[in-house]
Amino acid sequence: MSQSLAKVCTHIIFSTKYRQPFIDEKIESELHAYLGGICNELECLPIKVGGYVDHIHILCVLSRKIAIMKLLEEVKRSSSKWIKTKGRDYEEFYWQDGYGIFSVNPIELDVVIKYITNQKAHHENKTFQDEYRGFLKKYNVEYDERYVWD
Repeated sequence: MSQSLAKVCTHIIFSTKYRQPFIDEKIESELHAYLGGICNELECLPIKVGGYVDHIHILCVLSRKIAIMKLLEEVKRSSSKWIKTKGRDYEEFYWQDGYGIFSVNPIELDVVIKYITNQKAHHENKTFQDEYRGFLKKYNVEYDERYVWD
């Protein structure tokens, strides 16, 4: 086969450092657009970016040209630097060190888009930690609770 083809859809999740509620209404929309722009620049097609006051969800199609670690490093580095330019309220902003990335069946993209769109309602009754543990359980990811949070 002379052509290399791929379509790897992923759901990426990460939080602010110590789950601080930095993502307020003043920067939320612009931050989501900025994160999508970074993904786009790295040839990772953003499908949906959203989240809540203390974390982010990114649904995207991975590029064949970039490692997952490099994608997350660039997304976090660039956006953290950008957020700090948005005023005094954000000078102490940091992302957590880790992240979760999960494969998504392209046929089920609508389910994930709806999930990300409804984050505010979803988090009326569930913390980020509970949400994240649910993803780890759903995807059968082994983890040690002592090393998941920062």
